[in-house]
Amino acid sequence: MDSKNTISPRDAKWREELRKSHTAKDRMAIPRAKMPELSPEYRITCNEEVNQGLSAEQAVVEATRCLDCPDPQCVTGCPVSINIPGFIKNIERGNFTDAAAVLKETSALPAVCGRVCPQERQCESKCIYNRTHRQPVAIGYLERFASDFTRKANEEAAGKCATCADAASASGEKGKKSEKGKLAKIAVIGSGPASLSFAGDMCRLGYRVHVFEALHEIGGVLKYGIPEFRLPNSVVDAEIEQLRADGVEFTTDCVVGKTLSYDDLADAGFEGIFVASGAGLPRFMGIPGENFIGVMSSNEYLTRINLMGAGRPGWATPVIKGKRVAVIGGGNTAMDSCRTARRMGAEEVYIVYRRSEEEMPARAEEVKHAKEEGVTFLTLHNPVEYIADEKGRVSAMRLQRMELGEPDASGRRSPIPVEGDIVEMPVDEVIVSVGVSPNPLIPDNIPGLEVTRRGTLVVNDDTLETTKPMLFAGGDIVRGGATVILAMGDGRKAAAAMHKALLDRAAK
Repeated sequence: MDSKNTISPRDAKWREELRKSHTAKDRMAIPRAKMPELSPEYRITCNEEVNQGLSAEQAVVEATRCLDCPDPQCVTGCPVSINIPGFIKNIERGNFTDAAAVLKETSALPAVCGRVCPQERQCESKCIYNRTHRQPVAIGYLERFASDFTRKANEEAAGKCATCADAASASGEKGKKSEKGKLAKIAVIGSGPASLSFAGDMCRLGYRVHVFEALHEIGGVLKYGIPEFRLPNSVVDAEIEQLRADGVEFTTDCVVGKTLSYDDLADAGFEGIFVASGAGLPRFMGIPGENFIGVMSSNEYLTRINLMGAGRPGWATPVIKGKRVAVIGGGNTAMDSCRTARRMGAEEVYIVYRRSEEEMPARAEEVKHAKEEGVTFLTLHNPVEYIADEKGRVSAMRLQRMELGEPDASGRRSPIPVEGDIVEMPVDEVIVSVGVSPNPLIPDNIPGLEVTRRGTLVVNDDTLETTKPMLFAGGDIVRGGATVILAMGDGRKAAAAMHKALLDRAAK
């Protein structure tokens, strides 16, 4: 285990003194922990994770900042209702494994959430420190720390018991659970965060859960959409392996609606279905030139690189490597795309966003990292046309300068074109990141599902059951676009509702 993540027994006295010597006023005077990061100069040359994690000492001191609120509002800000004070107090006492166990009570993917969830808009936004104009407790950093500590400890223990593990594998015992006493069979379509959260809860309730994934790897958007410099695959794989060890079964390369039909699932004895097939259908702006070579969606760009190895030695997946790259959009996916382009060798990368930086939906940390890595932000600009060279490859873009008007329905100020103010810039690659829509495969192939005009599934707001009985749905296929933690919240909500529905049906 990494030495920075351990505290020796002799430090127990230090922890106790730290805890007892701090009044509330003393705790509030402790500065928020600063996450160690790779230098921008180095990180753009590789795919290593930028944020390096807190040391054990940093984690204990940060946990000490928690003021033990009698009514902890941080929990209300968490979509999966993690017992935040519970796990933080365990870290403060040095009980890191216990902290991770508290997280696992409600979250199937704590190491993932600690990295990619927008805590600043959720749990940390409710922290009492905000009322005093101080920085909130770094809940996300601490969640990551506890999860990573336990994972590394388990990996170390597994290494010491390799002989035992090999023997179990040879006897066919590894990863298998007795089916005796198991409840109904449940099918899960898709393997992203909503699905994994749902599968974990249903498995804990005693159901036989089988996840069907269309791609060749489990993880959904966690694998194809989020680069490893932000979320390493090893972290996602460890969470998946835990679910597999708990009894969840996984099948890859299986497109429900094509490989298997709804009737096939019913015939196989599945009594409930949870659909979380995501929103993998990219949107474009409908402007001239979007069909030119070198113009692609963020979905395609990131999937080729993150999941299919484009640009890596020994991988045959092709991908365009532009020198002057424009990324259209201001969300986290746009930040992932522009930072990936820098790592793919682009000399100049631009974020083109029609509003101001203040209106950007991307996390502040992602914007900061992108700027540190040399990305130029062209805010209050909007593409209106792409221009190609004689070979049909994009060579320039025409940008309309914008200004902000009154707030729109979302509360953000609406961008308004400045008449006649258009500039032309040379580019040789454009990555469009202006949103996604649900793939219509599931709605088109399962009769009885009602769909909104946006292509999302209609569900009961309280239970997430669709218009087809015992078929529940969550995540992007319902929301049209959501954070990892909101999708996980849907998974937990749907699991509780399906469990109740199955019990009610059995009681009749």
